[in-house]
Amino acid sequence: MTEKIQTDVLVVGSGPAGSLAARTAAEKGVKVTMIEMRPEVGVPVRCGELMPSFQEIVDMFPNLEDAESLFEMPSNLKICEVEAIRLIDPKMRRWEFPFTGYTTDRNRFDQYLADQAVSAGAELIKSCRFKKIENGVAKTTIGDIEFKTIIGADGPGSRVAKSLGLDANKNQYPAVSAQAEGDFEPVVQMFFGGIAPGAYGWIMPKAGQANVGVGFSPKFSNGTLREYFDRFTAEHNLNIMTKIEGKYVPSEGPIKKTYSDIGMVVGDAAGVVMPVNGGGIPQAMITGRMAGEVAADNILKNRSIAEYEQAWREVLYKPLKTAAFNKKLADTFAFRSEWSTAMCMRILGTRRMGKLIRCKRIFP
Repeated sequence: MTEKIQTDVLVVGSGPAGSLAARTAAEKGVKVTMIEMRPEVGVPVRCGELMPSFQEIVDMFPNLEDAESLFEMPSNLKICEVEAIRLIDPKMRRWEFPFTGYTTDRNRFDQYLADQAVSAGAELIKSCRFKKIENGVAKTTIGDIEFKTIIGADGPGSRVAKSLGLDANKNQYPAVSAQAEGDFEPVVQMFFGGIAPGAYGWIMPKAGQANVGVGFSPKFSNGTLREYFDRFTAEHNLNIMTKIEGKYVPSEGPIKKTYSDIGMVVGDAAGVVMPVNGGGIPQAMITGRMAGEVAADNILKNRSIAEYEQAWREVLYKPLKTAAFNKKLADTFAFRSEWSTAMCMRILGTRRMGKLIRCKRIFP
């Protein structure tokens, strides 16, 4: 146990959302402490590792300001440039459309962002698990941390959200991923059905390997993730070279309220994940930067924490609401059986499925 820590802003979690929050607040001159429950930032990797290009991000979120500086990354973090997305139905019919972006090594990506936060003046404490807030003090595995504002960047099962009295993410999808060796086209492949009703798989190309994974809706599938993963990798003759890692993915859009009088939640903890494809890195970075700015201003200028929710809703709410509506349509009409999945994908066609992936209205 350590002596009691005192800080202005306590950030729980060192992923893209937490690191951007910590960096932004520290750059404004307040004392920032960021805690991470794992001994190493970004390890293990539990996502598809796809980052849309700057052009794709601003097309999805046209109200975003100062986007270029937020998403500028070193070239060595861009492992494989992506040219297109290919969607495959249960009968192996394909629809392909242009989509730009890159895959990355999420461990190095996260570590780069955390290092930026530390360089800005934030303190990073690893192997420190947040437990709860009690009498305005954060209880952790290394002792008490006194704070003025707290930012929860601790994932979809956020303990910070629970401590702040905020809603939990509902209907989370379990998903697993691993790395497969081999040479792959610079195309993101997404498979719907074929594994089980309501299940999906992906192959994200990297350098000499690919990030592969599966996820499923518990509403429509009752098997195990390992069973689905083994079936998917066997059918596509994938040689898995790393340990399989799992996580839960929010699937119904943002939670109802993302702040209280003493704190905010960001990224997956706030549910700002694209319901149609599980993508969340850009939204995590966007909400992280906004929360860090509001937290610092709350301390320095008595700015209302409620302005955080106003800020992210202006940028993210409409596209994510549209995506959540599209996801409900898919649950209602497409994912109930392999036949219905194939039929709906055939009806939608390439243009509408491109809109679906980009969080846009598919009808009319």
